[in-house]
Amino acid sequence: MRANETAMQIGNGLRGRLSLATAGWGPDLITLAATFFLVALGQGLFNGITTNYYVNDLGLNGQEVLWLTGIREIPGLSLMLIAALIMRLPLSWRTGMSLILMGIGFALYASVHSYLALAAVVIIASIGFHNWMPLSNSLALSLIPKAVAGRTLGALSAISALASILGMGIAGLLAVALPLRTFFVLGGILIVLGGLLIFRVPASIGQESRSQPRMLLKRRYWLYYVLTLFEGSRMQVFSAFGTLILVQEYGLDARQISLLMVISGIVNFLFARRLGHALDLVGERITLTVSYLLLALCLVGYATVHNALFLCAMLVGINLLVTLSIGLSTYVNRIAPAEELTPTLSAGVSVNHISSVGMSLLAGSLLVLVGYEALAWGAAGLIMLSVPFALMIRVPSAPPEAA
Repeated sequence: MRANETAMQIGNGLRGRLSLATAGWGPDLITLAATFFLVALGQGLFNGITTNYYVNDLGLNGQEVLWLTGIREIPGLSLMLIAALIMRLPLSWRTGMSLILMGIGFALYASVHSYLALAAVVIIASIGFHNWMPLSNSLALSLIPKAVAGRTLGALSAISALASILGMGIAGLLAVALPLRTFFVLGGILIVLGGLLIFRVPASIGQESRSQPRMLLKRRYWLYYVLTLFEGSRMQVFSAFGTLILVQEYGLDARQISLLMVISGIVNFLFARRLGHALDLVGERITLTVSYLLLALCLVGYATVHNALFLCAMLVGINLLVTLSIGLSTYVNRIAPAEELTPTLSAGVSVNHISSVGMSLLAGSLLVLVGYEALAWGAAGLIMLSVPFALMIRVPSAPPEAA
């Protein structure tokens, strides 16, 4: 009885937080939020078991997993070109098509039995995923005032975290009973459903009176490009070896990794909206600088302490702090004319992947030679290099007109 009452109290608390976070939202933003939920639910079903699938089912070693991360990031390099080719389509159509491709790619993970086949489906899913990243932010920012951009993106992150909790919880409960391949199929279907749902957002959303440039690289946004370049070089490396080390070095199984991801999702759900509110309150300069310093400390902890529980705690902290990368999107939203927002965010993803591809492949080659501790130290060092640039952020009172 007490367990049921506790569960009801938790459920009421989560509903209350969501009601508060989404107060005043229109139907189009609610549709986008539902899409975020479906996509995160789908990803949650397989995110917690992906490393175990690579290591236990496909027999990959640490080097191959890190190289696969580099392969996965290659489509991000071509995002500027892909974005230019589909720029004339409505924003909601581009977003929906990206999710459908992403869902099909992830569902195909279940069919692979070789490294070459895995690399092929990874690229398919990655093309959709890397288009979804800037387009989802652009669509959200097109639906809200600039003054509440941070808290709204934070609320969407919280909704995604809640869906991830549910997905990873289901995976953790069923990982023993079902083949791991099943979760990729179910997750892919949910992502495709999210892609179909987003077509309900009117095609006029995100359409500007001025024509959007197909490709855009401007000196005005150099600081954004530098910060996103560092973002790719450090976090793609850690995202690959963070859970890999827990599986290979400390023997955590699929259920334990899923439970860890559930805990991480709960922490993100509880705090993501508050972090987004902090962005609106104190600005990107302070928020990003503090987050970079804390991220560096977490990675130093990962490098120096050899205890599975401690490393799990560091992983949870890192996953929370990474949500503040939305500050790069809100920064561009504050300084860019509306017609330059989407192409600038797309260019940012390509710049990000100049470093993330190379660093993932380099880390895969170095992991066996220097160990994961040295990689963690390297990632911490790259984060510290970001701090002076974050301190240079200045936001004008009004965004300049497009040249």
